[in-house]
Amino acid sequence: MLRELSRVVLVDRTLDDVLGDITRIAATGIPGAEATSITLLRDDKAFTAAYHGEMALAADELQYEKGYGPCMDAGRGGVLLRVDDMDTETRWPDYVANVRAATGVRSSLSVPLPYQGAVIGALNNYSSVPAAFATPESLEAGLEVAEVVAIAVANADAHWQLGEQARNMRLAMDSRAVIEQAKGVLMAQRHVDADQAFEILREASQRYNRKLRDIALGIVEGTQKG
Repeated sequence: MLRELSRVVLVDRTLDDVLGDITRIAATGIPGAEATSITLLRDDKAFTAAYHGEMALAADELQYEKGYGPCMDAGRGGVLLRVDDMDTETRWPDYVANVRAATGVRSSLSVPLPYQGAVIGALNNYSSVPAAFATPESLEAGLEVAEVVAIAVANADAHWQLGEQARNMRLAMDSRAVIEQAKGVLMAQRHVDADQAFEILREASQRYNRKLRDIALGIVEGTQKG
C-alpha cells in the first residue's frame, strides 16, 4: 500500500483526481476496509471529497443529514474514532440506529487528517462485519493514508490561497489604474493638482455611498463616451 501511495502524483492534477486514487488504494490496502471515503469540512459544512465503495458514500451522507457522526466528529475534533459494532455503539444514537439497515455498515474507523487549515477532515473506513478495525495494523495503515490525504489537501489549499492572492492583487492594480485615470481627467477638466483630484473622488464616494473605484470608473467611461 505504501508503495502505491508513493506513486500517486500530486502535482498538475485536480484534488478530486488525487483523492480518488488515494481512496481506491486505501480501500484495498487498509486491513478490514470494504469501503473508504474522505470527508472534508469547510466552514463546518461537510462533504465527501472522494470515495471507493457505495457503502462509504451512503454512511457519510447519513451522518451529514444528522449533522454529526464519527467521520464528522473525527474531522472536527482531530481525534481517531473507531466503532467496533454499530449494534452496541451508544455515542451517536440516531446515526447508529439507522446506518446498519441503510448501508450495511457494522464497524468503522475514522482517522482525522493531520492538517488544520481552511479545510479539515477525516479518512473514513467501513466494514459490514464487527470489529473489522480492531487490529494495530488497521490503525497504522489508516494513519499512514491520512497523512498522504493531508499533504494533498494542504497542497490544494496553498494553491488556492496563492490564486486568491494573485486575483486580489490584480483587482487592486486595476482599481489603482482606474483611479489614476480619473484623477487625470479631473486635473485636466478642473485645473486641479493630483491631491485635489483625489479629494474630489473621495468626497463623491462618501456623498453617493459608492466605492471610490466605481466613482472613478464612471468618470473614465463618461470621458470615453464623450
